[in-house]
Parts: sequence; C-alpha cells; structure tokens
Amino acid sequence: MIEAVIFDWGGTLSPWKTVDNLAGWRLLADVLHEGDEERAAALADALLAAEDARWAAARDEHRAFTIAQVLADAAAHHPADVPAAVHDAALAVHREFWLGQLPTDPDAGDVLRALRERGLRLGVLSSTSWPRDWHEDRFRTDGVLDLFDACVWSSDLEWTKPHPEAFRAAMDAVGVDDPGACVYVGDRPYDDISGAKGVGMRAILVPHSTIPVAQQVPVDVHPDAVLQRLTDLPDLIADW
Repeated sequence: MIEAVIFDWGGTLSPWKTVDNLAGWRLLADVLHEGDEERAAALADALLAAEDARWAAARDEHRAFTIAQVLADAAAHHPADVPAAVHDAALAVHREFWLGQLPTDPDAGDVLRALRERGLRLGVLSSTSWPRDWHEDRFRTDGVLDLFDACVWSSDLEWTKPHPEAFRAAMDAVGVDDPGACVYVGDRPYDDISGAKGVGMRAILVPHSTIPVAQQVPVDVHPDAVLQRLTDLPDLIADW
C-alpha cells in the first residue's frame, strides 16, 4: 500500500516556465555595481556561467550546490567589494525576481488536502540552489506549506537527484522506510523518474516541461504512470 507521495517542485508543483536566468543575475549585478553597466554586465555573465557549471556538475556527478557557492565562484574572477547591506539587497532583488516567476500550481492545495485525507504522508524533494527559506516563503504565500509533512531541498544536502541518497533523505524526512510504499511525482525522466525507480519507488511523470538540452540525459526507464493534470493524481493512485 502507498504510504507517501513525494513531489518534485519546479515543473511539477510549480508549472514549468522558461525563465531568462541572465536577467535574474543582471538584477543582482546592477545592485552590486550600481551605475557601472559594464561591470554589472560582466558580473551577470560570470554568474550565469558559474551557475551553468554547477548544474553541469550536478548532472554529471549529482553533487548539490547552493546559490552562495555560485556567488563565490563568480566573485573569484569578478569581485564586488561592497558592504554586507548592499550584498543582501542585491540577493533580495534576485530572490524576488525568481519567486515572482514560479508560483505554486493553483490546484496543488486541493490535491494535497485530498491526499492527506487518505492518510498519506506528503513531501517534496527538489534539486535546487535556493535556501530553504526561499522555498518555504513561496509555499507559505501560496497556502500550501503546512500541507507537507517534510520538504527536502538539495541545497541542504550533499547530493542532488537522481542520486539515491537524495531520495533516501526524502523518505527519512516523511518517515517512510519502504521505498515501495512511496510514489514520486516529477517532470524529468533522468532526475526524477530514473532516480525514484532506482531506489524502488513508483514514479509518475508530468510531461509538460521544456527541459534545456544541456540538462537532458537519455534514460531507458519508464514511469509507472503519466500525469497530465495535477488534479488527476488522487484518482490515478487510488488503487495503488
């Protein structure tokens, strides 16, 4: 019997949206180098390159990273010697840019409540560089934070999906020992479906994301089901 449903975040609980990453970094760089467009543009390019390099390592080695590490990587070549208050203000602008881009699916609350009424434990496992409080603020604003038993963000871990330890961390967090009693719902065949199946979970694919080519890895693994709408999930797993 199913005891827990664990969700991916971006592309699953938050519908997929293609976002201009450089624009987000440029907002941060403009605060750090106010009035110096050339330095701001160079720093934004360096931040994007550092982020892409970290995601490439996550793809190839499954090592987690944080936004602080991205900032440090870029600063090694493009230092910004500014007061702590300016640094914090720049990060806040970047944060607001991203939180505004990725709201929670408006149907998520009703779906989560329906699953909780069945006695299922609910969790999140997301590969992300964001700190926990950014995600929790987004969920709190959208009225769903309290519907989860636990949320696991790779920014708090050593490993990202599809590494088995990331999935085991999510199982531990929701308090379920048997992977066969867990369903994972995600939008990425490599990170989500192969990762969940690799530890013995059932896996459901949400097939609506336009995953960048650089982040794609071919897999010969098939989901247990395909979910077209989040609202279909309770019925889909009713007899599992």
